[in-house]
Amino acid sequence: MGTDRRITDEIGNTPLLRVHLFDEAAPGVEIYAKAEFMNPGGSVKDRPALRMIEEGERSGRLTHDRVILDSTSGNTGIAYAMIGAARGYRVKLVMPTNVSEERKQLVLAFGAEIEYSDAQEGSDGAILLARQLRDADPDRYFMPDQYNNDANWRAHYEGTGLEIWEQTGGRVTHFIAGLGTSGTFMGSSRRLKELNPAVRCISVEPDEPWHGLEGLKHMETSIVPGIYDPALADDNVGVSTEDAYDVARRLATTEGILIGHSSGAALHVAGSVGRSLAAGGQGGVIAIVFADGGDRYLSSGLYRQRDR
Repeated sequence: MGTDRRITDEIGNTPLLRVHLFDEAAPGVEIYAKAEFMNPGGSVKDRPALRMIEEGERSGRLTHDRVILDSTSGNTGIAYAMIGAARGYRVKLVMPTNVSEERKQLVLAFGAEIEYSDAQEGSDGAILLARQLRDADPDRYFMPDQYNNDANWRAHYEGTGLEIWEQTGGRVTHFIAGLGTSGTFMGSSRRLKELNPAVRCISVEPDEPWHGLEGLKHMETSIVPGIYDPALADDNVGVSTEDAYDVARRLATTEGILIGHSSGAALHVAGSVGRSLAAGGQGGVIAIVFADGGDRYLSSGLYRQRDR
């Protein structure tokens, strides 16, 4: 066939899907979602994981005698495990014990090792434990440190943000994404604002410290990622777990798109923004990020329908 494509060559260039859930409530407003669940590892985190590993290789800090180590709530870990398997690296991940069972099984399926941190400490506890492991044996590990690595947001600056611009024909007026490491929002927003300073960029986070939105951080009560710059957002919106779950369930049953917790939160905000624009007699082109699919959250109760 003359081709030698590997799984990592398929990362990026994901489709932009038209979402119709709010068409009636927000006439004149178009909502599009970047279908990042169509990356080979199933999430938006494939992009920064690949970029951070490639930067490690280029710098010489990552060699095959070292183990890739990082903390993760799941998706970046799955991406590390997949890419590590494809490139011949051992991978060790620190994850809170309460991440979804599907995420744990996916990581193990790729041959990675898991060290569990206290569920009560959330992603911050995983960060601290990963640092302890690295500091105890620095010659053994290469730690990309996704929360503080500029290669994280640059993957989205060069990929996600530019793709959204091109796929909307430069018509995008609003960009919405959740905050975890913040890399997706930081990189995409920087690129879109360079292309058109009028694009409004809205970040999304849980509305309280104790929440059920895996992958998102309540920034005020969390270890703030080094790559996060709150000044980049034109607005920051808190979303309840219940609202995010509700809109995700509605999307699945009306449009056949199964999304995860953080995607539900972003979609909820897109609906609010769309209704506000329509109420003011304005149109708009809203682009949001569907960070991952709902199939890796089936055990979490996200799609456990209430009795009708």
